[in-house]
Amino acid sequence: MIELHPQLAKDTVLLGQFLLSKLLLMRDANYPWLILVPDREGVTEIFQLDEADQQQLQRESSCIAQLLSDAFNADKINIGALGNIVPQLHIHHIARFQNDIAWPGPVWGAYPAKSYSEAELMSVIRKVKEALTTRFDFLPES
Repeated sequence: MIELHPQLAKDTVLLGQFLLSKLLLMRDANYPWLILVPDREGVTEIFQLDEADQQQLQRESSCIAQLLSDAFNADKINIGALGNIVPQLHIHHIARFQNDIAWPGPVWGAYPAKSYSEAELMSVIRKVKEALTTRFDFLPES
């Protein structure tokens, strides 16, 4: 298991582990925002993963996109792997809504992160974990 980049560790909550990737929740209540971090040391780009890992990452990413779409009734799912500030490979999955604060523009730098209340955070974590209960390749963080 790799160590998370300090910025990811600070900005997120660990929800669990897929076969390849850690699943994180971004601490920004403006949007339902999940991040996959492949458990591979020194990888900064998707093409650096071997073919099997690339395919597994695609499966995990599709699972998270579907989860966000269904569980949050999103209008659009934004997926991106930027890495300009945090070089460790991580893939953002953000549920977007026509009435969200940054719509239709990108979320990065648009508005400061909004903190979750403890109740809101627990509710989102529960919703995501419940949506993943049928995924046998996902191990929730306790």
